[in-house]
Amino acid sequence: MSLEFLWYIPNQVEPGHRGDDVVENHNSLDTLTSHAQALEKHGWGGALIGTGWGRPDTFTVATALAARTTTFQPLIAIRPGYWRPANFAAAAATLDHLTGGRVLINIVSGKDNLAAYGDGDGDGDQADRYARTKEFIRLVRKLWTEENVTYQGEHFSVTNSTVAPRPVVRGERKNPRLYFGGASPAAEKVAATEADVQLFWGEPLDGVAERIERLKQLSAKLGREHAPLEFGLRVTTLVRDTTEQAWADAEAKVAQMANGTGTIVRNPNWQAAVGQRRLLDLAARGEVLDDNLYTTPGRFGAGGAGTTWLVGSAEDVARSLRKYEELGITHFVLSDTPYLPEVERQGDQLLPLLRG
Repeated sequence: MSLEFLWYIPNQVEPGHRGDDVVENHNSLDTLTSHAQALEKHGWGGALIGTGWGRPDTFTVATALAARTTTFQPLIAIRPGYWRPANFAAAAATLDHLTGGRVLINIVSGKDNLAAYGDGDGDGDQADRYARTKEFIRLVRKLWTEENVTYQGEHFSVTNSTVAPRPVVRGERKNPRLYFGGASPAAEKVAATEADVQLFWGEPLDGVAERIERLKQLSAKLGREHAPLEFGLRVTTLVRDTTEQAWADAEAKVAQMANGTGTIVRNPNWQAAVGQRRLLDLAARGEVLDDNLYTTPGRFGAGGAGTTWLVGSAEDVARSLRKYEELGITHFVLSDTPYLPEVERQGDQLLPLLRG
């Protein structure tokens, strides 16, 4: 199975995301396009573009970047509730058609500012939220692959619905790949039966191995109908020319966070998420786990993929990522700040080692 290497493009209203350089026009089309084009030039397959109310619309940004690139694959984060299934299926199929099959989708079920965009159906408990997500994914797949779809579910319904144009069909690819995250039992059931790729945060190897095995067992137990579930890792990779320089820079970044000059404001919704709590709890096991998984950033405000960092030379980090690959990880979504210089550094130094 081939490996996929993606990055992250920060579509933010405010500059300086996760300690990135504060530059003028940080979210202009020209600036964001420079990131996407650098990703193409330096060997990356594409990039995750995050979602959330109060930031530039993710699908619009992805569409604009796809129009200015030739191979760049946008991994477009979307939320059930922010989108209705038929609207989303049509929009994604159209963009996939226009780009020759470059669209990737990341389904996000975590809490957001639901009331701001009128998502009253998303106010239920966790089990209800993931039941809705499961229904959303199932209906979107049907709309991508079937004609005259009539569906009456608990959360969504359509009557005699046909999406045109269709997503690009190429070999075993029938529609855009669907990535999914979540560590709760409810989330894992959705991943085991409906997703194409389960994304993990930067947990230690033993935690990832445990979760992969559990998801495989769940897939068999719940009667998965699709191709086998694949697995991905979303993590910060701090790479420098030497091991010593990498750790010096990592500790300097954390020191800035600790004294407030580089503090990252953590999304309060993340703090309630099972996956985020798993990451924050890692610090109790030690500052450095496995060979070079740095847990300290999470103590000083870092969240999500910034909670833990793989730190070292390109050789150090490649060695660690290959250990995740040996567990079954085939999709890697990496990043570090400042984003644009690191696209180049890690594309030139890290990716050749991983592909070699």
